[in-house]
Amino acid sequence: MPFELPDLPYAHDALAENGMSRETLEFHHDIHHKAYVDNGNKLIAGTEWEGKSVEEIITGTYNADAVAQSGIFNNASQHWNHVQFWKMMGPGTSAMPSELESRIVDCFGSVDQFKSDFSAAGAGQFGSGWCWLVADADGALKVTKTENGVNPLCFGQKALLGCDVWEHSYYIDFRNKRPAYLTNFLDKLVNWEYVASQL
Repeated sequence: MPFELPDLPYAHDALAENGMSRETLEFHHDIHHKAYVDNGNKLIAGTEWEGKSVEEIITGTYNADAVAQSGIFNNASQHWNHVQFWKMMGPGTSAMPSELESRIVDCFGSVDQFKSDFSAAGAGQFGSGWCWLVADADGALKVTKTENGVNPLCFGQKALLGCDVWEHSYYIDFRNKRPAYLTNFLDKLVNWEYVASQL
C-alpha cells in the first residue's frame, strides 16, 4: 500500500507556546516528512515491497550488518518514525498516567531518572537519529538510541516514546542546543496519555 502523509493531529501553531514553532512544523511535517513519503513511494514502486505494510517493509529491509541502510528502508522507517512522533506530542500539558508512572519507576527508579537517561541518550546520539522509550519482548522498559532512521521495530521492541534528534527537528527553535530541546520535549511537549496507551 502506498505511503500517505497524515495530517498533523493538531494545528501547525498548536505547540508554539510549548517550544515547537509553526515554522518548525511546516518544515518538519510538510517538507521533510512529505519527502520520506514521496521518495518511499517511488522506491517501492514495482518491487516486492509494493503493497506491503510499512512495518513489513521496515523489518524486511533492515540489515543489522550494513554500514548504510537501503533507500527503501530509510524512507519507510523515517515515515513510520514521524507518524509516531506527531502522535507522541500534543498541545497543552499532559500529566503522566499512574500506570505509566508506576512502570517507569519500577524500571528506572524514578521519573526524574528516566528523563535523565532519555535526555542523555538523545544528547549522546552522534549525528542524526532518535532516542526511545521502548518495551522489550519481556515487557521491561528501557531507553535506547538509534542512528539515522533505525527504530525499535528493527529489534523486536515496542516504541512507547521517541524523540527526533535530527537537526531539522530542533534547529529553528533551539539552534544547536539539543539538550535544551530534549528537556523541553519531555517537560512540555509529550502527550503522556498517548504514551501510556501504547503499553
